Amino acid sequence: MISTEHPFSDSLKGNMEVGMSAMPDAVRGLRQQIVPLGQQNGAGVAPQRASGAQVQGAGNRPRLFSGILPEEYNRVISAGRTKEFARGETLYIEGEPVQQVLLLASGFVKVNKLGMSGAEVILHLCGPGDVLGALGLFSTGRHCSTAQAFRRCRALVWDAATLKSMVVRCPILHQNLVAILGEYLLQLEQRFHEVATERVGPRVARQLVRLQEKLGRPVNGAMEMALSREELAQMTGTTLFTVSRLLSTWESRGFVKAGREVVTVCDVASLNAVSE
Repeated sequence: MISTEHPFSDSLKGNMEVGMSAMPDAVRGLRQQIVPLGQQNGAGVAPQRASGAQVQGAGNRPRLFSGILPEEYNRVISAGRTKEFARGETLYIEGEPVQQVLLLASGFVKVNKLGMSGAEVILHLCGPGDVLGALGLFSTGRHCSTAQAFRRCRALVWDAATLKSMVVRCPILHQNLVAILGEYLLQLEQRFHEVATERVGPRVARQLVRLQEKLGRPVNGAMEMALSREELAQMTGTTLFTVSRLLSTWESRGFVKAGREVVTVCDVASLNAVSE
């Protein structure tokens, strides 16, 4: 993965410097770890082991913290704690009461649901900067899906009641959270529209293009992803057999290379053409 500095915006960094001397040592240490952001595999933060968490979003700063004043920022950060999850570890289960809300700092988490037959559907692949658990907190009070670590990951974790009280007290935090959840719902709408109106080939091709931007790492001029055929089928609403058949066809044309637990995108332009 490519290592690139990915800092907060200059304006927010300037604001954060105000009052640094008045911060408690623990908050100051956490603040210093969050600010110097780097990119890993074009999608995540290269973690630094310490007492705090690094948090980054798709832009120049975590969307959840955008525009928050230094005092409120420090209060929100110091109320959370850092937790790491091994690959495959469950963060929460559908139907359980929401006890924690997480801000993903590094790695990836899959949000899924099980059908009546036990078949798994991956609704969303969350990356650094995404918020997990908030949808249920502000609706039914229970998780409406299950979250599992797709890769080893690290998150900043708040008790549900604590975050809820901070959101009520801080309007900007509330606005940012609404925007994040709104984006999540729009992505689900787009996925549903694709499943309902498009053939499976274009759907799978489009998903591969999206995933190589999020998960891919450059290898010999291509983008390699640690991704199984079954996981790809679960993300596109189709079967393992269909995904295997499509990947075999595209591999014969030089679009991709497919292994047991890896898919390499060799020709993005051709996959885009298939998706259209």
